[in-house]
Amino acid sequence: MPEGHTVHRLARTFAELFAGQVLAVSSPQGRFAAGAALLDGTRLVASRAWGKQLFLGFADPSVGSGGPRSDDDLRWLRVHLGLYGAWTFAGDGSAAVVHAIGAPRRRIGERDSVPAGPLASLPAAGDDWAPPAPRGAVRVRLVGEHAVADLTGPTACEVVPADEVRAVEARLGPDPIRDDPAPAGGPDRFVTAVRCSRTTVGQLLMNQDVVAGVGNIYRAEVLFRAGLDPLTLGKDVPAETLRGIWDDLVVLMRDGATTGAIVTTRPQDREPDGATSPGAPSRPGTGRAGVRQNTDGTAGAVPADQAFYVYHRDGLPCRVCGTPVLMKDLAARKLYWCPTCQR
Repeated sequence: MPEGHTVHRLARTFAELFAGQVLAVSSPQGRFAAGAALLDGTRLVASRAWGKQLFLGFADPSVGSGGPRSDDDLRWLRVHLGLYGAWTFAGDGSAAVVHAIGAPRRRIGERDSVPAGPLASLPAAGDDWAPPAPRGAVRVRLVGEHAVADLTGPTACEVVPADEVRAVEARLGPDPIRDDPAPAGGPDRFVTAVRCSRTTVGQLLMNQDVVAGVGNIYRAEVLFRAGLDPLTLGKDVPAETLRGIWDDLVVLMRDGATTGAIVTTRPQDREPDGATSPGAPSRPGTGRAGVRQNTDGTAGAVPADQAFYVYHRDGLPCRVCGTPVLMKDLAARKLYWCPTCQR
């Protein structure tokens, strides 16, 4: 499932490609036909993320791209990608366009961007252009002046009023990427929620009501960086440790939102460990596909096989102490940790 930094990148992508434009909205698959009809011909004026929830706000086109408006004046498209959802993009060549953000599950963040300049399958920038035909079961398609966005496989895709948007945001925990944590209460609410619980901290970090946007990768990595056993009960974790975890999430997740890649290792710990070379499809001796980053092959980027301390590294030596990394199932998700560094 895409983690919160990915959804924030989606919100920024929609703002860059479509903000202020009157969009043609359709449902090639047909399952969102009624919702698409409500949004077709309206103007995209807001794009924001909270945790793993994406909200796109649409206004009546007569208002104008810069006119005053409140959330209550808008129709909102709420999207949760879930395990299999993804947005794919194409453009007329006038600007760089991210190809896809979301699935496939082995990829973290978006796939390679399409560079600026005329695309092979589309007319040159400035000419009339037609978006490529939908591929797969496209739930909703947004077509703007210079780009098209297709959504496939989401867990949630619905048109909602502003009060439902506020209700969803109020249920979610604070989001480390957002600059305005209210109404979720920011780090204080996070600390209180964890310390009031007898559930393990490893489970609590995956609870979107406790902290929004954290997924399996950030969960494993931030606990390692804190030296905290993921099976520690929430009530037993010191408040100062939790505040340190929150501060670390702010840095790591905002960096992920900026770069599109999750990198949690410190430079001094990025030593070769026998894993595959950057971009290789599998780990030697495991028969499993390796985790890929959208920055694979980019000059100067941290190779995917050196980006994490413990995630997907079970059986490999800890980068800090050399103890084999452990893995177990916890609440139907894989949990990774070092039994020596995390006590």
